[in-house]
Amino acid sequence: MTGYAEFHRRSIDDRNGFWAEQSTLIDWHTPPQTVCDYSNPPFARWFVGGTTNLCHNAVDRHLKTRADQAALIAVSTETDTEQVYTFAQLHTEVQRMAAALLSLGVKKGDRVLIYMPMVAEAAFAMLACARIGAIHSVVFGGFASGSLASRIEDASPVVVVSADAGSRGGKVVPYKPLLDEAIALSAHKPAAVLLVDRTLAAMDLVAGRDHLWGDLRQKHLQAQVPCEWVDATHPSYTLYTSGTTGKPKGVQRDTGGYAVALAASMKHIYCGNAGETYFSTSDIGWVVGHSYIIYGPLIAGMATIMYEGLPTRPDGGIWWSLVEKYKVTVMFSAPTAVRVLKKQDPALMAKYDLSSLRALFLAGEPLDEPTAQWISGALGKPIIDNYWQTETGWPILSIANGVEAAPSKFGSPGVAMYGYNVKLLDENTGEELTGADQKGVVAIEGPLPPGCMQTVWRDDARFVKTYWSSIPGKLVYSTFDWGVRDQDGYYFILGRTDDVINVAGHRLGTREIEESISSHPNISEVAVVGVADALKGQVAMAFAVVKDASALVDDAARLRLEGEVMKVVDQTIGAVGRPARVHFVGLLPKTRSGKLLRRAIQAVCEGRDPGDLTTMDDPSALQQVRERVAR
Repeated sequence: MTGYAEFHRRSIDDRNGFWAEQSTLIDWHTPPQTVCDYSNPPFARWFVGGTTNLCHNAVDRHLKTRADQAALIAVSTETDTEQVYTFAQLHTEVQRMAAALLSLGVKKGDRVLIYMPMVAEAAFAMLACARIGAIHSVVFGGFASGSLASRIEDASPVVVVSADAGSRGGKVVPYKPLLDEAIALSAHKPAAVLLVDRTLAAMDLVAGRDHLWGDLRQKHLQAQVPCEWVDATHPSYTLYTSGTTGKPKGVQRDTGGYAVALAASMKHIYCGNAGETYFSTSDIGWVVGHSYIIYGPLIAGMATIMYEGLPTRPDGGIWWSLVEKYKVTVMFSAPTAVRVLKKQDPALMAKYDLSSLRALFLAGEPLDEPTAQWISGALGKPIIDNYWQTETGWPILSIANGVEAAPSKFGSPGVAMYGYNVKLLDENTGEELTGADQKGVVAIEGPLPPGCMQTVWRDDARFVKTYWSSIPGKLVYSTFDWGVRDQDGYYFILGRTDDVINVAGHRLGTREIEESISSHPNISEVAVVGVADALKGQVAMAFAVVKDASALVDDAARLRLEGEVMKVVDQTIGAVGRPARVHFVGLLPKTRSGKLLRRAIQAVCEGRDPGDLTTMDDPSALQQVRERVAR
């Protein structure tokens, strides 16, 4: 077997030969004519001339050999339900959903927005879109109406698929009112809304627009909807990610490149085999849910667990009980979840038979060494960190044990994965840093490998400007993360170069939170920074200047206003964007030219030296921040 270093080198030096081999891991209707068209950098077109279908590769192709094998295991500790769908049953349900979408006017290339809790119907909807060549855009169920409205407006879906409600920690979260409000706020009005009624919350249906899934499913019980063969470059979905500006970016993914990338990653990185069970604890609203709850495991012929609920309910052993019950071989979670489990009774780890589990993968945020050490010791299984982004769709850095077994290093997500020509660059000069332990920006030389974003939805210029223009004199993709590389080629991620923060694995743009807070009538100015947090990795901290301070006479008044501001964020972004604290100050620290000193504010919050402040306009502003934080 080839060693990994040679495997990676070939993926860069013989790009076309390497990816032609990997492309045989999926089914093609028409084989590709060109492996990679990079004639218009930085836009890469993979497997040009080939036609395929994501749903065919995830579902239909397994019917010959494993029709009766478990494919989707939907578990909810919120509603105490558990249902296993075989590949044959999943195939039937997806066709019913596809027929329902077609009856509502969805055609190839149309967008369908999915705003759903973690229920089986959400998976049916995603696969049904892929089946008919529609482009799905999943919005995390934790987002409130303002965030949802901006995504409806940008994606302009023909249909929205949603539900009456989700549930979290036993508390029902109604979706329908949020959706109605979002549609009211959006300039784009979807022609139809398809609703799954879980009977958790009452729904007011809008006549002519709203349709119940139960009724349409009944109509299409015998539906047979063939797969629409689409070009490899046809968009499969858009997924919105926070950026340094308030407007979220629609990451646009292709079909053929994505299918090949996922199939290869299941083999080389996750070592998942057909007939086994994969358990990712993410949510379909995030990229991990797309790649490694829905598409990746199913393409590999594995059963996949879709879990609705908390890791601690009914107790801290729930995940491990599922590992035992369904003989999970590969598990994927986030460091925050592990830090939550660390606080539970350690006996719960030992209570279940985890002999089927080969490895636990962690991603979404930096994995600190103490957490890695603890979970490694408690599980007695390899812990494999991996680092990637919504934009890339699969790991940039990890360990490819499926190619050559290699040790993990605590605190490091691993080495550059095949297809990624990763460089460390000097932020100011663009010079490549080739020595060990030099700090630079983690960047990728184009073309990005298959499966990565094609562009920003409807905005090629933003794609180039945001991702490919930040390093002086070079057309390279910036991850906007600082990193160092040791003498063995292992990378260590040190944090962001921009104003995006990572709360429990969820990326949030500070500007998005600032815009939300500024909409409160008594807030004139606000700065939000990400502050290190032992449990969540980072939390958002806000510092706001009020228009009228006369009412802020005591702590109780300040708390009241803080509560009001939090409520505004809840209503516009959702609880996911809520800052840990909102502190009120007389002025914000700025340079004499008016630039906000975010890094200085962040340093004070984290008890670090704020560095060179010679350009600061008024030093008392930072002193106010110190005093508020110290309270």
